[in-house]
Amino acid sequence: MNAKLKLFAAFVGGLVFALVLARWWPETRHATSAPAPQPAHGTAANNGRAEVTLPQGQERSIGLRAAPATLEESVEDQRAAATIVPDESRIFHIHTRVSGWVEKLHVPNTGERVKAGQPIIDIFSQELYASQLDHLAARAFVGPPSAVVESGRTRLKFFGMSEREIEGIEATGKARKVVTLYATGSGILAHRGVAAGTAVDPSTEIAVILDLSRVWAIADVPVAATDWVRIGQVAQLQFGQLSRTAKIEFIEPMVSESRTLKVRFALENTDGLLRPGMYGTAAIKAPARKALTVPREAVVDTGEAQYVYQRALDGKYVPRRVRVGRRSGEKIEILDGIEPGAMVVVSGVFLLDSESRLRGSGGQATHGGHGSSTNRPAPEKTVKTESEHQHD
Repeated sequence: MNAKLKLFAAFVGGLVFALVLARWWPETRHATSAPAPQPAHGTAANNGRAEVTLPQGQERSIGLRAAPATLEESVEDQRAAATIVPDESRIFHIHTRVSGWVEKLHVPNTGERVKAGQPIIDIFSQELYASQLDHLAARAFVGPPSAVVESGRTRLKFFGMSEREIEGIEATGKARKVVTLYATGSGILAHRGVAAGTAVDPSTEIAVILDLSRVWAIADVPVAATDWVRIGQVAQLQFGQLSRTAKIEFIEPMVSESRTLKVRFALENTDGLLRPGMYGTAAIKAPARKALTVPREAVVDTGEAQYVYQRALDGKYVPRRVRVGRRSGEKIEILDGIEPGAMVVVSGVFLLDSESRLRGSGGQATHGGHGSSTNRPAPEKTVKTESEHQHD
């Protein structure tokens, strides 16, 4: 009985194995006959972009057009933001040389125009008043001229009294209770640091006068342009409707935190129309030079790299990674990657770049060129065996 059961089990197992093998074998044969995946045509150098060959006449249908990269004389302006500031050599700071109190303000309002020699402020100084009395006593006791009298005069000048004021007290024999401070230059009273009754000393800034008949324009030039910016170069400066032509007078030796170089221009301003704090632009004329340029639309910019498509002699379109320079109008400078005279695609670049990236990634082409679906071999037909028909 056991032998019969074993024989029956072996028969059933063999039948199951035959059925499974008959069902699995055709699928295995079909899978092994499928074509192997093709490797990508792109490389690390062109970031997954591949050469493209288009069928004859297709360039025209997709609007593809090429033009040569040309060497041109580049004469352009470097534009930079500019600001009007006072000429530092024409800023006048007024201080007293004695300690005391402010008695009177002759120019009470900031922004007022003053002239050189105009009274600004009166200060009462106990120290100065006592020095005047000592000088008058010495003149009365010793009589002029003498070393003591001259020493007294020198002391009064040191305290800020003018020659005319000293002669005045010598003529009258009376000391002045106040000393008057005068404007040391003509301009605008930009700052008044005291009020009537304020205590002052030599460290107190009484007033600041700005002579705005000549001002500075400070331009922030990008660091990339510092290799050719020089003192004496001409620039066109524009502040609203006001236009001025000037030469670079000074270039600061240090680069600012904003990675710019401060360039200074001196501007005549006798009409007073240029005011400190005004913003504008400075267009500095760059020296003429030869540059390899292509139209802007020829460059594919990915953000990390730039490419152009060069048409080779065999009709292929080859992606070339390039290094770009200055942009001027509709042209862009090519520093490296192609040679002068190279034919680069200037129209239809977007479609060509899409095709190139598709082929570089190993995908199927979309325009019927090399690697397109029209060139693929027909799928291999499978002929079923007699045993397979029986299983079906």
